[in-house]
Amino acid sequence: MLSVSGCRGIFGRSMTPEVAARFASVVAAELTAGAARQPTTGRPLVILARDGRAAGDLLLRAAAAGLAAGGCDVLDCGVAMTPTVGVMVDAHAAAAGLIITASHNPQEWNGLKVVTRARGLGRGVVDACAPAKAAADAIIARFKAASGGAAGADARPAASGAPARGAPPGPLEVGTITESARGGLGLPSAPTTAHLERLRAALRDLGMHDDRRSMAVKCVVDSVNASGVEASREFLGARLMHHLGAGASGVFPHTPEPTRENLTALCEFVAKKHADAGFAQDPDADRLAIIDERGDYIGEEYTLVLCAQAVLGAMVERHGPDAARGATIVVNLSTSRMIEDVAVRYGARVLRAAVGEANVVELMKREGAILGGEGNGGVIWPRVTYIRDSLTAMALVIGLLARTGRTVGQLVAEVPSYAIVKRKVDLPDLSRAAPALAAVKQRFEPRIAAGEATIDEQDGLRIDFGPRGWLHVRASNTEPILRLIAEAPTVAEAEGLVGG
Repeated sequence: MLSVSGCRGIFGRSMTPEVAARFASVVAAELTAGAARQPTTGRPLVILARDGRAAGDLLLRAAAAGLAAGGCDVLDCGVAMTPTVGVMVDAHAAAAGLIITASHNPQEWNGLKVVTRARGLGRGVVDACAPAKAAADAIIARFKAASGGAAGADARPAASGAPARGAPPGPLEVGTITESARGGLGLPSAPTTAHLERLRAALRDLGMHDDRRSMAVKCVVDSVNASGVEASREFLGARLMHHLGAGASGVFPHTPEPTRENLTALCEFVAKKHADAGFAQDPDADRLAIIDERGDYIGEEYTLVLCAQAVLGAMVERHGPDAARGATIVVNLSTSRMIEDVAVRYGARVLRAAVGEANVVELMKREGAILGGEGNGGVIWPRVTYIRDSLTAMALVIGLLARTGRTVGQLVAEVPSYAIVKRKVDLPDLSRAAPALAAVKQRFEPRIAAGEATIDEQDGLRIDFGPRGWLHVRASNTEPILRLIAEAPTVAEAEGLVGG
């Protein structure tokens, strides 16, 4: 599958080392066609990593070869979180990042996800993020064109100053492959260290650094034997009471998406250990789900809500009652309205973008947002990176618990609650999405015509029924499914919207 989220498939079938090398060479072609060059070598630098799932190393090696053969230098970071790659792209002023991951998809899936950065920015400037739709579409178009040609066909453009199609690269055009420091003997890897340093600096600026209050917060974490293991262990330190899925096998102990039905063991351990919170990461560690002190799953929607409370509250505590007034938070159309309830307490505003991390980030950058994210447990704090980051979310929630002295359950109880229902409808293929959306629109047209509802078609269909809730129906960017999300004052009303 090709989408704004990159390239995904079943390992050994549609996703093979050959596909990974070809996709990576296409990314290299896009980069070498531009001006994103290192002053030392004249070649674009790409940060490369994988999410840790079994057999991912085969795809990483193939992708490294594809990038280097396409004229890019490669910094191989091994197993690393997707947000860590973003930090490394910014730290090295790299042209791009490439992560071998299928995110929350099951074990048999794998893929490649691209991170891009604006050209000409210096080292350390925070900018790396998911590619905009136009950039993703260009990669997809080039990949399809290269796939339609002969095996091994040159994916580079025959633009002015570029080698002709099919011409072998000269010796100076072939990139180098370098491994970052992997760590060991109790020391984290260089990429994890860079991520932790940036996060801790951001926390210190808000007065949320590791003081005695935050060190007293005890946690249980589930990292599903994937990329979040090292960073979670290093950040939490003595706060970590038990670490589920902390191995290096890359074999997930359960279905890896951090939803209620997949986290029963984590819930049991939080209650058994009398921990203050449980945290669940997905394989590439860009999403976080939270378990409260009683061992209850509180829902991914609360991750962003609690992080918003943490940032806005810390701003007020540190800089005065009006410090957060006018601050902007950006979320997508499918995110719970709870975020507005939190923002209004501090005089902040919430803007909504189309679903997709790139859309949220684009609006965040344009509006100078202090925080952003999505209701799937993805939190974006631009003080660290413009990529969803489970480590940042973990840190902000711990900071909130420490600053307020409240439990997760008490903080959740203070937020006006709504019932949110999420459903998936399988499609034979994504071409069937448009007729399905048309049928949904037709179903609600009488209520829209009567003024009982309004419709937003910038991303599928979002139908708003005022105080009675909203329904958002859209095609997935990564799977052949329709996603239906409804929110209303009660579960029955939300179920009625999904079923209606």
